[in-house]
Amino acid sequence: MSSEPGNVISPAATGDRLRAGTAAEAPNLQALAKRHLWMHFTRMGAYEEGGEVPIIERGEGCYVYDSHGKRYLDGLSALYCVNVGHGRAELGEAAAEQAKQLGFYTNWSYAHPPSIELAARLAELTPGDLNRVFFVSGGSEAVESAWKLAKAYHAACGQPRKHKIVSRKLAYHGTSMGALTVTGLPPLREPFEPLTPGGRHVANTNSYRWSEERDPLWAADAIEEAILFEGPDTVAAVILEPVQNGGGCFVPQDGYFQRVREICDRHDVLLISDEVICGFGRLGHWFGCERYGCEPDIMTCAKGMTSAYAPMGAVITSDRVAEPFLHGHAIFNHGFTFGGHPMACAVAMANLDILERERINEHVLSREGEFRAMLEGLRDLPIVGDVRGAGYFCAIELVKNKDTKLTFDAHESEELLRGFLSGALFERGLICRTDDRGDPVIQLSPPLIADREQFEEIEGILRPVLSEAWERIVKR
Repeated sequence: MSSEPGNVISPAATGDRLRAGTAAEAPNLQALAKRHLWMHFTRMGAYEEGGEVPIIERGEGCYVYDSHGKRYLDGLSALYCVNVGHGRAELGEAAAEQAKQLGFYTNWSYAHPPSIELAARLAELTPGDLNRVFFVSGGSEAVESAWKLAKAYHAACGQPRKHKIVSRKLAYHGTSMGALTVTGLPPLREPFEPLTPGGRHVANTNSYRWSEERDPLWAADAIEEAILFEGPDTVAAVILEPVQNGGGCFVPQDGYFQRVREICDRHDVLLISDEVICGFGRLGHWFGCERYGCEPDIMTCAKGMTSAYAPMGAVITSDRVAEPFLHGHAIFNHGFTFGGHPMACAVAMANLDILERERINEHVLSREGEFRAMLEGLRDLPIVGDVRGAGYFCAIELVKNKDTKLTFDAHESEELLRGFLSGALFERGLICRTDDRGDPVIQLSPPLIADREQFEEIEGILRPVLSEAWERIVKR
């Protein structure tokens, strides 16, 4: 598969015009960005002493270009979300056509054709009887809504005390106050405490840090221990990503999700699969839970639903979970203004067309071995401790000692990731994620159209930069 398949905006048609039209504007954009734009999860002080804000102007396939015209391989799909790649004109055209017909109308007691058609199409793609679709604007809203729905479901079934939720340590599930309770990353939680009560965090599936003698399903059993400790009559739901993002692409052990499903059924607890990253082809399936043979009660999704060409998310529930709200005066008393926005629905439909037409799931499954082999080939470097992940969602864990798995302390990690690696990779033309919210990792999640050319380019940048990191930070 070409790195730029389908209806991709031609650089010959627009590239020169864009570069010529903005080169003179770049200094002004820098000044305006520094004065007015508050970037997310960003140390704004980094730009006080003349540091330049990276301004991304355009994208083509697997690549983006900054305001100086420099090209970068987007090894993170922006933020795990531009699944079909950049420059897909047909997605913008779908939004424009919908705007001519109906730019917006609410789903509060009303429906419109785009939301109806998208809900029906998603129901065809989901596993089992996940047939009811509640639209939101993004991932945090989806997680927040799923937890509220789990609580409301149990209350409607005569169990109002079932309100707690179990998630995993280091897992990221969003930043709104309820979603932040679910998130298992202390540095994100602590500044905003006290949080919404009811969250409980258990061990994740990072077997790289386990002893060899440990039962491979002990992390699943830890979920049952937490439910029993809290009291099954107080726990509403368990929420898990098929492959956990926070900490660096932790995959489940064989049988993990089957054991969790059994535990949830045994204690009348709903199982929520957080598909915000793993859905829509990231793991080579429509939804990541399918890869691991798990059928949840609720799914949350966003990001790849529109390949991020429009902000959109959804909570998709089983018929059983929806049933108590479908009769008489019953109501799920919750919603958002822009949930099911008609233009976003039109973009999502066009995005699903691309995923199906270009057989993106099949492409990921056929190429993931080559992608993984490229990353595994970096294990000869002394700084590479582990390579893990699935599909087009992988991470490299960095260590000081491969034999003992000795990690970096906070000062060393700061110097390694922010002092060198992040800037060096970007300077060489690779956008990826360096993260130390667990142990230090590099995450790679390229657009799902990526192929051998991009894998080789990633390896050609990672290898010399990681080698230099070892010499500069560790070996000195």
